[in-house]
Amino acid sequence: MYKIDFKPNVKKDFKNIDKSDIAFVRDSLYDFVKNFSSDYEKSLMHSGKIKKLKGQKEVLYRLKLRSYRVIYKKYDDKLLILVLHVTTRESAYK
Repeated sequence: MYKIDFKPNVKKDFKNIDKSDIAFVRDSLYDFVKNFSSDYEKSLMHSGKIKKLKGQKEVLYRLKLRSYRVIYKKYDDKLLILVLHVTTRESAYK
């Protein structure tokens, strides 16, 4: 089973988001981690909810949650999903 970990700057990201949206993003992330498997990830990639980001030095993924984008990184050996950034679509890729 995977574990979720938030980088310290994610708390700052949450300060810029409405409380109801924070609850939605948080709950969605915990559901994502609870159900996470390679098949689940592939199905979300096929539907467009997950996308592997190009042009990065490290392997990063984008998860769409309504108008928010969560940038995350997987560590297979640690079974950890590290959430790097939570923001709206408009400022996700700056």
